[in-house]
Order: sequence, then structure tokens, then C-alpha cells
Amino acid sequence: MKIRTFLTYEPQDTWIHDLSGVTKFIFFIAWSVVCGLTYDTRVLAVMILISMSVLYMSKARWSQFSIVVKVLAIFMVLNIITIFLFSPYQGCLIYGSRTDICHLFGKYTLTKEHLFYSLNIMIKYFAIVPTAFMFMTSTAPNEFAASLNKIGLSYNIAYSISLALRYIPDLQGEFRRIRNAQEARGIEMSAKAKLMDRIKRMASIISPLLFTSMERIDVVSNAMELRGFGKKKKRTWYAAKPLKRNDWLVIAFTVVFAAAALIITYHDGNRFYNPFV
Repeated sequence: MKIRTFLTYEPQDTWIHDLSGVTKFIFFIAWSVVCGLTYDTRVLAVMILISMSVLYMSKARWSQFSIVVKVLAIFMVLNIITIFLFSPYQGCLIYGSRTDICHLFGKYTLTKEHLFYSLNIMIKYFAIVPTAFMFMTSTAPNEFAASLNKIGLSYNIAYSISLALRYIPDLQGEFRRIRNAQEARGIEMSAKAKLMDRIKRMASIISPLLFTSMERIDVVSNAMELRGFGKKKKRTWYAAKPLKRNDWLVIAFTVVFAAAALIITYHDGNRFYNPFV
């Protein structure tokens, strides 16, 4: 039985998959930096549109992305609630005004400024996650390692990252095999069980999964050591891709967009777009 995984490379016949790993890595890093620096809602809105378009063109399975979206939504809500509990007027401090909507309890009052600040945080997540998902599912681990080494990173580190990405589907498959074995023994681990019971039973899978992973790491480490890996300062790459026309176009677009986004963000000396002025 084939066990389906997510956040793993899937070969597809798209122009995004044909791009070099160097190109996709440059795009992802630049996109992450811009997304982290800007709080300009206009820039972030454009980034969401581009991110979703790129994700659609990569032909990624929605069933995979929906899992990421669910986890993202939970994390995002918890983050926004935490910010509000510890700093309910953070938006007011940033935008220099206060427009109350309603009083909640104690010292907590809901304001338009804080809602707008929370909206920007939410948009940031949806601007960066699709590109990260696209990068993970459209870049082969071995080709990614070659790309990292090509831009100057030590091949030892590049290969370690490549191995980590390559073992993600193996770990997911092993987790599901253990879970299926537990269910075959009559231990309910589906949505039918209570939430706390599911959490406890899922936690019990971690121990055998860790032992299995450690065993694999030991086997791979010994095999690489026996073959003299790391003995020389440089190595060649079978999976390396040369930069083609589309690669240079994407890199040029990335540089131009990043520069334009940062100029728009900082043109008035403040990276927060303020509609309350």
C-alpha cells in the first residue's frame, strides 16, 4: 500500500519544476526577507496574489496544501490572541491613534488599529506559506543540495540539508505505518477518539519513531564515512541544473520586485502602511 505524504518533492511537468534550485532558493529567500520586513498592506496583498498564482502553476495537490493551511490557521489564531493578551494596544502604538470598537473586559478594548495590525500579521503568513510550500514540493532534495553548494555553501552542510529533506517522506511514512499498526491492535487514533486520548496515543508513537530514525541516521552516516564523504574540499553534482532563460527572468523579477516593495515600504521612513492618518 502506498502511503501518501506531504511537504515532499513531487515531479510535475511545469516550468516551475524546470527551474534550477538556485533560482527557487533565491526567490524564496528574497520573498521571505521582503515579507518579514514590510507591513505595507498593499505590498502584502500583491504578494499573496503572486504566491497563490505560483502555487497554482506548480500544480501542487490541494489535499497537501489544505493540511498546511489548517496548521497555519491554528498557529496564526494563537499568535494573534497571544499578542492581544500581552499588548492589546500594540496597533495603537504603531499607528499613533486609537479608535475604539467595543470594550471587552478589564483593560482590554478592541480597536480598529489593533484589528488592522492583526490583519497585516495574518496576511504575512498567507504571503509566505504558499511560496514555502511550492519550494518544498517542486525542488528535488539532491538538486537543492547542488544549488546550495553552487551559491557558496559548504557541500557538507548542503548535503546534510538535502538528506533532511529527503527523509521527510520516510518519517511520515513510518509514522503512518506505526499508527496503522496501533489501530490494527484496537487502539483508536482517528477523529472518533477524544482529543486528549488522540494526543496521548500519538505521543506514544514518537518513541519508536525516534529509535527508527536514529538507526537510519547511523546506517547513512557509516555508509557515507566508508565512501570517504567530506575528505575533499569540493565535489561535483550529478543533479545540478544550469541556469536557463526562465531562471534569469525569475531572478530578474525577484530583484526588481524586492527592490520596488522595499522602496514602497520605506519611502516615508516607516514600514507600516497607516490608513488612519
